[in-house]
Amino acid sequence: MQEGYEVILAIVNAGSSEVVVNAARSAGANGGTILHGRGSLTPEAAEELGLAISPDKEVIMILVKVEIRDAVLQAINEVAGLQTNGNGIAMSLPCTDVVGLNFE
Repeated sequence: MQEGYEVILAIVNAGSSEVVVNAARSAGANGGTILHGRGSLTPEAAEELGLAISPDKEVIMILVKVEIRDAVLQAINEVAGLQTNGNGIAMSLPCTDVVGLNFE
């Protein structure tokens, strides 16, 4: 088992996943998995945050080495953050073990 990885989750408006994956690759990631989803933000929360409600979402999961996590998050934010058409957020979560992949 390998350690030292994190999974980055980016949640963006539908149609924005390709720009996220391309930005992540430019920062050193190998690729990702794209899932289709639906947001459930209340109108009150959207108004408070200053966001337009677009319920159709794409969730991109990207496994990266911890060393490039910050660069990948920054690259995603630049192309698909809240101030872009992607209107997205990104976060990272630690992975305690990874099997089945070889990033060496």
